[in-house]
Amino acid sequence: MKQTYQGSCHCGAVRFEADVDLAAGTFKCNCSVCFKSRAWLAAAPTDALRLLAGEQALRDYQFGRRRVHHFFCTQCGVRPFSRGVDGKGNEQYAIRVNCLDGVEDQAFVDAPVRYFNMRQDDLRSPPEETRHL
Repeated sequence: MKQTYQGSCHCGAVRFEADVDLAAGTFKCNCSVCFKSRAWLAAAPTDALRLLAGEQALRDYQFGRRRVHHFFCTQCGVRPFSRGVDGKGNEQYAIRVNCLDGVEDQAFVDAPVRYFNMRQDDLRSPPEETRHL
């Protein structure tokens, strides 16, 4: 069931609220930036995320084809969410589930995880190995 969560970066300069259904699924990716930062994400339409504070603290990082905006806090470096386009051309957010505040441990445990093999630019097949993601 979709729930409204409060979320933040580590230092609290960036604060947001997001309507997310963790039980509907989360995802991990093996692209270079997600792999290095151990990103665990939940997709949400653009109207499901509302920035409450910290717009001035956010900076945008892009790489490769520059299709995704990886926002990070300039004070603590945490990336609470990214913005990009899904496979159907709809703009969406990828919200870091570990930046959601007040989530019960069991909700994290129960959240299904889908894996994307973006190292090989393959959205259709998961990586052969996922234990390290």
